Amino acid sequence: MPSAQIRVNRAPVLTLWAAIVAERLGHPRETALSLASVVAGTAARAKARRLGLAEEKQHEPRPAASAQAVTSLLGRDIPLTHDSDGVVLAERDGRPAAAAPVAAYLTRAFGPHFGETRAAMEALADGFAPEELNRLGFRLYERFRPEVPQDVSGWGAKGRLDLDLIREAAG
Repeated sequence: MPSAQIRVNRAPVLTLWAAIVAERLGHPRETALSLASVVAGTAARAKARRLGLAEEKQHEPRPAASAQAVTSLLGRDIPLTHDSDGVVLAERDGRPAAAAPVAAYLTRAFGPHFGETRAAMEALADGFAPEELNRLGFRLYERFRPEVPQDVSGWGAKGRLDLDLIREAAG
């Protein structure tokens, strides 16, 4: 059976992968999607700064919160908060990062290939203990992410995501 190759930007690939890793760590789907959007957003901002497309922001130190919960996902520490319904979500810009827009974004980005892409990533994730997956997860992503030019011409460009690379990433 020929490998599915999907034309997609890197951001939704990282977002879906991060959500799967978060779920494997035990986070409910809504929390996982929220966390994944922060991971992908952080990676995109870092790349934009590296390419000179965005200026380095000077972050003012946060006041020390006495007991704010934080979780780690793919090498990033992410503060947690709750939405008005009490669902645990990632905090972005002082507010809960909603999960529903992330789910819609992923469905649009992968189109009819969403299910098979998710299944391939889940199979890869299942091959690792959760903590090991979290520790190695970003390097695994780098093995299967779509190839795009490393310079400014690659910003926002779609590449080919080869599902066989995901299937082989553990090897």
